[in-house]
Amino acid sequence: MTGLSDAAALDDPVGESLRGHHAHLARRAGGAVTYVPEVATFSAVPAEPDAAAWADLAKLLGPGEFADLFSCPATPPPDWEPVFVLEGRQMIWTGQGGLAPGAAESGSDVVELGAQDVPEMLDLVERTRPGPFRPRTHELGTYLGVRDGGTLVAMVGERLRPPGWTEISAVCTAPEARGRGHAVRLLRTHIARITARGDRPFLHVAEANSGALALYERLGFETRKHVTFRGFTTP
Repeated sequence: MTGLSDAAALDDPVGESLRGHHAHLARRAGGAVTYVPEVATFSAVPAEPDAAAWADLAKLLGPGEFADLFSCPATPPPDWEPVFVLEGRQMIWTGQGGLAPGAAESGSDVVELGAQDVPEMLDLVERTRPGPFRPRTHELGTYLGVRDGGTLVAMVGERLRPPGWTEISAVCTAPEARGRGHAVRLLRTHIARITARGDRPFLHVAEANSGALALYERLGFETRKHVTFRGFTTP
Protein backbone atom coordinates (compact mmCIF):
# COMPACT_ATOMS: atom_id res chain seq x y z
CA MET A 1 0.00 0.00 0.00
CA THR A 2 1.13 3.54 -0.70
CA GLY A 3 3.05 5.14 2.17
CA LEU A 4 2.84 8.66 3.49
CA SER A 5 6.13 9.42 1.75
CA ASP A 6 4.13 9.28 -1.50
CA ALA A 7 1.45 11.70 -0.31
CA ALA A 8 2.94 14.62 -2.26
CA ALA A 9 0.71 13.64 -5.17
CA LEU A 10 -2.23 14.76 -3.03
CA ASP A 11 -1.01 18.36 -3.12
CA ASP A 12 -2.27 18.56 -6.72
CA PRO A 13 -4.85 15.76 -6.95
CA VAL A 14 -6.63 17.19 -10.00
CA GLY A 15 -3.50 17.78 -12.06
CA GLU A 16 -1.95 14.44 -11.05
CA SER A 17 -5.16 12.63 -12.04
CA LEU A 18 -5.51 14.40 -15.39
CA ARG A 19 -1.88 13.79 -16.30
CA GLY A 20 -2.11 10.13 -15.31
CA HIS A 21 -5.03 7.78 -14.71
CA HIS A 22 -7.62 10.19 -16.15
CA ALA A 23 -5.59 11.41 -19.13
CA HIS A 24 -8.21 9.93 -21.47
CA LEU A 25 -10.81 12.27 -19.90
CA ALA A 26 -8.66 15.41 -20.14
CA ARG A 27 -8.59 18.53 -22.28
CA ARG A 28 -5.28 20.41 -22.48
CA ALA A 29 -3.97 23.77 -23.58
CA GLY A 30 -0.33 24.63 -22.84
CA GLY A 31 0.20 24.28 -19.08
CA ALA A 32 -3.51 24.04 -18.25
CA VAL A 33 -5.65 20.92 -18.07
CA THR A 34 -9.29 20.23 -17.27
CA TYR A 35 -11.81 17.43 -17.49
CA VAL A 36 -14.22 16.87 -20.35
CA PRO A 37 -17.24 19.00 -19.32
CA GLU A 38 -19.66 16.07 -19.11
CA VAL A 39 -17.35 14.32 -16.61
CA ALA A 40 -16.25 17.03 -14.16
CA THR A 41 -15.54 20.76 -13.85
CA PHE A 42 -12.14 20.53 -12.12
CA SER A 43 -9.15 22.29 -13.70
CA ALA A 44 -5.44 22.48 -12.89
CA VAL A 45 -2.52 24.77 -13.65
CA PRO A 46 1.20 24.35 -12.83
CA ALA A 47 2.28 24.70 -9.19
CA GLU A 48 3.50 28.25 -9.76
CA PRO A 49 1.39 29.42 -12.70
CA ASP A 50 2.49 32.44 -14.75
CA ALA A 51 0.31 34.66 -16.90
CA ALA A 52 0.64 32.23 -19.80
CA ALA A 53 -0.77 29.35 -17.73
CA TRP A 54 -3.83 31.37 -16.75
CA ALA A 55 -4.26 32.44 -20.37
CA ASP A 56 -4.08 28.77 -21.39
CA LEU A 57 -6.83 27.85 -18.94
CA ALA A 58 -8.99 30.78 -20.02
CA LYS A 59 -8.58 29.72 -23.66
CA LEU A 60 -9.32 26.09 -22.79
CA LEU A 61 -12.54 26.90 -20.94
CA GLY A 62 -13.71 29.83 -23.04
CA PRO A 63 -14.84 33.33 -21.99
CA GLY A 64 -17.33 33.66 -19.16
CA GLU A 65 -17.04 29.98 -18.21
CA PHE A 66 -16.73 28.32 -14.82
CA ALA A 67 -13.18 27.56 -13.66
CA ASP A 68 -13.31 25.08 -10.78
CA LEU A 69 -9.83 25.22 -9.25
CA PHE A 70 -10.71 22.66 -6.54
CA SER A 71 -8.03 23.01 -3.82
CA CYS A 72 -5.42 24.83 -5.94
CA PRO A 73 -3.95 27.63 -3.77
CA ALA A 74 -2.74 29.76 -6.69
CA THR A 75 -4.52 33.07 -7.23
CA PRO A 76 -5.79 33.77 -10.75
CA PRO A 77 -5.55 37.23 -12.36
CA PRO A 78 -7.80 39.96 -10.92
CA ASP A 79 -10.17 39.86 -13.90
CA TRP A 80 -11.23 36.32 -12.97
CA GLU A 81 -14.48 36.81 -11.02
CA PRO A 82 -14.84 34.72 -7.82
CA VAL A 83 -17.84 32.34 -7.79
CA PHE A 84 -17.46 30.46 -4.52
CA VAL A 85 -15.10 29.76 -1.62
CA LEU A 86 -15.56 26.72 0.61
CA GLU A 87 -13.35 25.64 3.49
CA GLY A 88 -12.68 21.93 3.74
CA ARG A 89 -10.30 19.13 4.59
CA GLN A 90 -8.35 16.50 2.75
CA MET A 91 -8.44 13.23 4.69
CA ILE A 92 -6.49 10.01 4.18
CA TRP A 93 -7.31 6.50 5.38
CA THR A 94 -4.94 5.35 8.11
CA GLY A 95 -5.61 1.63 7.84
CA GLN A 96 -7.59 1.68 11.07
CA GLY A 97 -11.33 1.86 11.63
CA GLY A 98 -12.04 -1.80 12.15
CA LEU A 99 -11.48 -2.87 8.53
CA ALA A 100 -9.02 -5.62 7.73
CA PRO A 101 -7.21 -5.05 4.42
CA GLY A 102 -9.14 -6.68 1.59
CA ALA A 103 -12.24 -7.29 3.69
CA ALA A 104 -15.47 -6.09 2.08
CA GLU A 105 -18.82 -5.83 3.78
CA SER A 106 -21.01 -5.85 0.72
CA GLY A 107 -24.35 -7.62 0.55
CA SER A 108 -26.95 -8.73 -1.91
CA ASP A 109 -28.40 -5.23 -2.06
CA VAL A 110 -25.08 -3.60 -3.00
CA VAL A 111 -24.77 -3.21 -6.76
CA GLU A 112 -22.19 -1.78 -9.11
CA LEU A 113 -23.58 1.21 -10.99
CA GLY A 114 -23.00 2.09 -14.63
CA ALA A 115 -24.22 4.19 -17.54
CA GLN A 116 -27.69 2.65 -17.35
CA ASP A 117 -28.06 3.96 -13.79
CA VAL A 118 -27.09 7.58 -14.53
CA PRO A 119 -30.67 8.99 -14.39
CA GLU A 120 -31.15 7.50 -10.91
CA MET A 121 -27.70 8.61 -9.80
CA LEU A 122 -28.37 12.17 -10.94
CA ASP A 123 -31.73 12.15 -9.17
CA LEU A 124 -30.16 10.93 -5.91
CA VAL A 125 -27.44 13.59 -6.16
CA GLU A 126 -30.06 16.28 -6.77
CA ARG A 127 -31.92 15.20 -3.63
CA THR A 128 -28.86 14.88 -1.36
CA ARG A 129 -26.28 17.37 -2.72
CA PRO A 130 -23.04 15.46 -1.97
CA GLY A 131 -21.06 17.59 -4.42
CA PRO A 132 -20.56 18.05 -8.18
CA PHE A 133 -21.88 15.20 -10.29
CA ARG A 134 -22.41 15.19 -14.05
CA PRO A 135 -23.80 12.73 -16.63
CA ARG A 136 -20.39 11.10 -17.19
CA THR A 137 -18.93 11.46 -13.68
CA HIS A 138 -19.35 7.71 -13.21
CA GLU A 139 -16.55 7.20 -15.76
CA LEU A 140 -14.02 8.43 -13.18
CA GLY A 141 -14.11 5.09 -11.37
CA THR A 142 -16.30 2.47 -9.74
CA TYR A 143 -19.63 3.52 -8.24
CA LEU A 144 -21.55 1.30 -5.86
CA GLY A 145 -25.11 1.70 -4.70
CA VAL A 146 -27.75 0.21 -2.47
CA ARG A 147 -31.24 -0.49 -3.78
CA ASP A 148 -34.36 -0.81 -1.68
CA GLY A 149 -37.28 -2.31 -3.54
CA GLY A 150 -35.44 -1.64 -6.78
CA THR A 151 -34.94 2.06 -6.00
CA LEU A 152 -31.43 3.51 -5.63
CA VAL A 153 -31.25 4.91 -2.09
CA ALA A 154 -27.50 5.20 -1.39
CA MET A 155 -24.30 5.60 -3.38
CA VAL A 156 -20.53 5.93 -3.00
CA GLY A 157 -18.01 6.30 -5.81
CA GLU A 158 -14.45 7.02 -6.88
CA ARG A 159 -13.31 10.36 -8.26
CA LEU A 160 -9.72 11.68 -8.42
CA ARG A 161 -6.90 9.16 -9.02
CA PRO A 162 -3.44 10.65 -8.35
CA PRO A 163 -0.69 7.99 -8.47
CA GLY A 164 -1.12 5.48 -5.64
CA TRP A 165 -4.34 7.01 -4.36
CA THR A 166 -8.08 6.85 -5.02
CA GLU A 167 -10.51 9.50 -3.84
CA ILE A 168 -13.83 8.36 -2.38
CA SER A 169 -16.65 10.70 -3.36
CA ALA A 170 -20.40 11.12 -3.95
CA VAL A 171 -21.25 9.67 -0.53
CA CYS A 172 -25.01 10.10 -0.30
CA THR A 173 -28.13 8.46 1.12
CA ALA A 174 -31.74 9.36 0.36
CA PRO A 175 -33.45 11.02 3.36
CA GLU A 176 -35.96 8.19 3.75
CA ALA A 177 -33.17 5.58 3.89
CA ARG A 178 -30.86 7.17 6.45
CA GLY A 179 -30.00 5.51 9.74
CA ARG A 180 -29.71 2.03 8.23
CA GLY A 181 -25.92 1.89 7.85
CA HIS A 182 -25.90 2.08 4.05
CA ALA A 183 -23.13 4.70 3.85
CA VAL A 184 -20.89 2.83 6.30
CA ARG A 185 -21.27 -0.44 4.39
CA LEU A 186 -20.62 1.19 1.03
CA LEU A 187 -17.60 3.09 2.37
CA ARG A 188 -16.09 -0.05 3.88
CA THR A 189 -16.66 -1.93 0.63
CA HIS A 190 -14.95 0.80 -1.37
CA ILE A 191 -12.03 1.01 1.06
CA ALA A 192 -11.55 -2.74 0.71
CA ARG A 193 -11.64 -2.58 -3.09
CA ILE A 194 -9.19 0.32 -3.25
CA THR A 195 -6.67 -1.23 -0.87
CA ALA A 196 -6.96 -4.61 -2.60
CA ARG A 197 -5.56 -3.08 -5.80
CA GLY A 198 -2.70 -1.41 -3.91
CA ASP A 199 -4.05 2.14 -3.73
CA ARG A 200 -4.79 4.13 -0.62
CA PRO A 201 -8.17 5.84 -0.05
CA PHE A 202 -8.50 9.57 0.54
CA LEU A 203 -11.36 12.05 0.38
CA HIS A 204 -12.36 15.68 0.70
CA VAL A 205 -15.06 17.03 2.97
CA ALA A 206 -16.50 20.47 3.73
CA GLU A 207 -15.36 21.82 7.09
CA ALA A 208 -18.95 22.57 8.09
CA ASN A 209 -20.11 18.98 7.50
CA SER A 210 -19.53 17.81 11.07
CA GLY A 211 -21.59 14.64 10.64
CA ALA A 212 -19.51 13.45 7.70
CA LEU A 213 -16.27 14.36 9.48
CA ALA A 214 -17.27 12.24 12.48
CA LEU A 215 -18.21 9.31 10.24
CA TYR A 216 -14.94 9.41 8.30
CA GLU A 217 -12.87 9.62 11.48
CA ARG A 218 -14.75 6.64 12.87
CA LEU A 219 -13.89 4.67 9.74
CA GLY A 220 -10.17 5.42 10.08
CA PHE A 221 -9.65 8.62 8.09
CA GLU A 222 -7.49 11.41 9.50
CA THR A 223 -7.00 14.98 8.34
CA ARG A 224 -3.92 15.44 6.16
CA LYS A 225 -4.45 19.15 5.61
CA HIS A 226 -7.05 21.89 5.51
CA VAL A 227 -7.91 23.13 2.04
CA THR A 228 -9.95 25.89 0.44
CA PHE A 229 -12.09 25.03 -2.57
CA ARG A 230 -12.53 27.92 -5.01
CA GLY A 231 -14.27 28.61 -8.28
CA PHE A 232 -14.02 31.55 -10.70
CA THR A 233 -15.51 32.85 -13.92
CA THR A 234 -13.03 33.29 -16.76
CA PRO A 235 -12.71 36.78 -18.33
